Amino acid sequence: MGIRFNEPWVLLLLAPLCGFAFWLWLRTDRLSGMRKTIAVTLRTLILLILILALAGIQSVTSTTGQTVVFVADRSDSMPAPDAYEKWMQEAGAAKKPQDRIGVVSSGLEAVVERQTDDRDLRQFQFTGSVNRAFSNIASGLQLATGMTEEGGIVDRIVLLSDGMENVGDMARQARLLRDKGVPVDVLPIPAKTKRDAAVESVKVPEKLYQAEKYSIEVAIRSSAAGEGELRIYEDNREVTLQRVALEQGLNRFVVQSVAKDAGLHRYRAELYMEGDEQAANNAGYAFSRVNGPPKVLVVEGDQGSSKNVTGALDAGLMPYELIPPELLPKELADYAAYESIVLNDVSGARMSQVQMQMIEQAVRDYGIGLVMLGGENSFGLGGYFQTPVEKALPVYMDLRGKREIPSLAIMLVIDKSGSMSGGKMELAQEAATRTVDLLRDKDTLGVLAFDGSPWWVVEPQKLTDKKKAVDGINAIRADGGTEVYGAVKEAYEKLTKVSAQRKHIILLTDGQSSSGGSYEALAADMVKDNISLSSVAIGQDADQALLERIALLAKGRYYFTDDQSTVPAIFSREAVLISRTYIVDQPFVPAFAQGEDWSSLFAGGVPAIGGYIATTAKETAESVLISPEPDPLLARWQYGAGKSAAWTSDVTGKWSGEWITWSGFPDMLSRVIKWTFPQFQASPVELSSELSENTVTLRAKTADTDFQGELRAVVTDDSLGKQEALFTPIAPGEYEAKLPVVKPGVYVTKIDLYGPSSGTEADGSSGGTSANANAGPDGAKLLGSVTSGIVVPYSPEYRLSPVDGSEKLRKLAELTGGRLLSLDRPGDVFAADFKPRTRPHELSRPLLIAALLLWLADVAVRRLSLGWARAAQLLRRPLALLMPALRAGHEQRGPAAEAAYARLRQRVRRASPLLRREDAPPGGPDAAAPRAQPRDAAAAAPGGQERPAAASQAGVTPGGQAPPGGSAAKPAQAGPGEAGTDGMSRLLAAKNRKRR
Repeated sequence: MGIRFNEPWVLLLLAPLCGFAFWLWLRTDRLSGMRKTIAVTLRTLILLILILALAGIQSVTSTTGQTVVFVADRSDSMPAPDAYEKWMQEAGAAKKPQDRIGVVSSGLEAVVERQTDDRDLRQFQFTGSVNRAFSNIASGLQLATGMTEEGGIVDRIVLLSDGMENVGDMARQARLLRDKGVPVDVLPIPAKTKRDAAVESVKVPEKLYQAEKYSIEVAIRSSAAGEGELRIYEDNREVTLQRVALEQGLNRFVVQSVAKDAGLHRYRAELYMEGDEQAANNAGYAFSRVNGPPKVLVVEGDQGSSKNVTGALDAGLMPYELIPPELLPKELADYAAYESIVLNDVSGARMSQVQMQMIEQAVRDYGIGLVMLGGENSFGLGGYFQTPVEKALPVYMDLRGKREIPSLAIMLVIDKSGSMSGGKMELAQEAATRTVDLLRDKDTLGVLAFDGSPWWVVEPQKLTDKKKAVDGINAIRADGGTEVYGAVKEAYEKLTKVSAQRKHIILLTDGQSSSGGSYEALAADMVKDNISLSSVAIGQDADQALLERIALLAKGRYYFTDDQSTVPAIFSREAVLISRTYIVDQPFVPAFAQGEDWSSLFAGGVPAIGGYIATTAKETAESVLISPEPDPLLARWQYGAGKSAAWTSDVTGKWSGEWITWSGFPDMLSRVIKWTFPQFQASPVELSSELSENTVTLRAKTADTDFQGELRAVVTDDSLGKQEALFTPIAPGEYEAKLPVVKPGVYVTKIDLYGPSSGTEADGSSGGTSANANAGPDGAKLLGSVTSGIVVPYSPEYRLSPVDGSEKLRKLAELTGGRLLSLDRPGDVFAADFKPRTRPHELSRPLLIAALLLWLADVAVRRLSLGWARAAQLLRRPLALLMPALRAGHEQRGPAAEAAYARLRQRVRRASPLLRREDAPPGGPDAAAPRAQPRDAAAAAPGGQERPAAASQAGVTPGGQAPPGGSAAKPAQAGPGEAGTDGMSRLLAAKNRKRR
């Protein structure tokens, strides 16, 4: 332990400090005795502490043992950890008792596996979680540098790696370690030789024209010769499947194809080779945009119900693709191939939640159009209440204060057995919550959960407190067995006691009942009491035959689903169907309300309509055609970057017989669909991308080099993960943005180009819903958009590279003064020469705190009058009890001491009238000895003469006159209160004179 100073020249101030202390002693006249000594000492100590703090005083300790941190590269290119865990344990066994060991794991990021301590590594195992798809050795070295308890620098780092870094800069970190004096010992771990074939790249022209021939070029690198199977996909359609012979090294294959469909297309090449030990690099990606006429995706609920739609598209020369809802794309990039999506009487129960989210995101972020056509399976009857599709449409699915709906009583009977745990129960809770939202305050709701026995989550009651009902639903926990009959019977018996116009039970289960009962008799009683039941079977394990039979007997509907995400839509559909008020089947002639750009379509009048699905127009939507209610028959609006429209009647002729025979119907339908097409067809910017480490750099180039606006990008992966980026200008007309990525694939990218706001311009091109439909951030005007794709290949961690990382490791050791270790000598880790490292500890902070406390003490000594003599007298008695010598001296004091003590008591009595009263003899004031008149208490007469004391006592004024209001006061003996008051007055007067 020692002391050192960062600025030793500041200690020269100690010489003037000594002179200042002597001068301070001489100049301090106001204080005396012990008080003066304490005050001068405190002030001198304060200045001394400040000088030491300015000099940067530090205590220095020397370490007796070295601190070693192991940094283990755990990326996927490394062998399994057990290959070097044993080596680390043997190395730790050679440590000295005073040595300390820490462990760090490194992948894309670095984590601390064990803090530095004096234990060995016999029980150590890797438990930290790192992203092994990348190798960032520099982050591991940086984290290991400061792992000592005091935040200092470690003595040595031991790196276990193959040297194949692909993120960060190991050489730069090595230079920093060299400057800090931290050597890095390196244990090269040779990468295991694998039989591996990797798809290095897939190349397709970025722009094609329809019917154009093009080539797909695939580059494959193989570590050994062999045969494999190469498959190439366009979107999810297989383009080619062929056997290929692979040579060791780089192989190239070319496949010819023809651009058939317009739109954005993804390409994927997959390689399968027997004995391949690395699957992460067996796929490559590319994208291309095929220019051609716009394409429409038509999704029909019932086969053959879209003839009138396809006829209108054919008349408008618009290509289309017709599919059932089960074939909807499951990846967002596939929706980018279409300009608009038409949902023709499609039930929401036939689409998954993810597919609905993709449709909503395609409209909002990528400008793809959406049109919903009505029917008995559409809008509210289709279960779209509170779904992502409802968000994108211009109408609400529920009726908001528009007409009288019969009172409803709904019982939700939900299976809570153990098999419903996890996602099933969460979706069942969401389904029940949507049902609560659909019902009104006057409706009755009961929620019965069952396993081996029924349990009322919400007793049948009016929905006056929806939050309480939702909280109860969300508290359901899955466990136990399954007993269906008892739960259904309990719900039925409760429902018979409820007064409502329509009563319904919804039964949800994914299992089979453990016991049975007479469902036929129970269903007969339900029908007799006008109670219906619908059942929902989830998964193949459900008793589908029983559930279908119950629903049939109870006059309800049966649903089976393998996709549990459709359950909320099913419940919403049931809640709407039971009210039976959403279908308006009274003929009327629609009235034109809004949308001047479509007024020419209806200028000659419109046919009558026989019925429609009742909805509520959203606040910013345009109701083009309305019913007498008024409900929207045809509505439209702008949603984000896209547009959507709703036709609430059908297109099959059931309600719209006169419309489908009307000559203007094909033109009207094609006009509605075209209106939803993306507004910007030309590409205002050129986009390119480049992958570096784990970051994609997007580069955009505009044709106008003088452009002063800004570019914003929305990038979405195949799992709907969305990132937004703002481009920064790097050159005239050129912009750049960086995004982190963690997985390979084709990312759909939409770039919006914004210019300065014009302040008053509206979306005049489309007759949109609001003046700022195309407004961007800070009111900027949207000038153009482009939807494209970027390709993110797999991590370079999985590339077959001939580069040997051992050379990098050798240079790292040389640069930092470390050693190359070997697997067969683990004890060498602690055999290196160790120079004890001194570790400083800053003392400036505690010294400054001490100076502050001493300064407060100095102020107290100088400014507070504590009665030092009196304090000394009070302290003498307890000290005398402890020290017999002092006690003896107190008892045998001489005449001089007695006289001094008497004088002290006399002064105290003069200062305190209370003490005078207490010490007065029993004979009264006259019996006391005459008191000397205090010099300070004498009253001065006018002219400088002293006023007689008798006059003062008699109350006579200086002029010899009595005080106003009467004669001179007669002498009288003062009572206790008066004497105290008079003495206190004299004391205050003396104090005031002293202050002056």
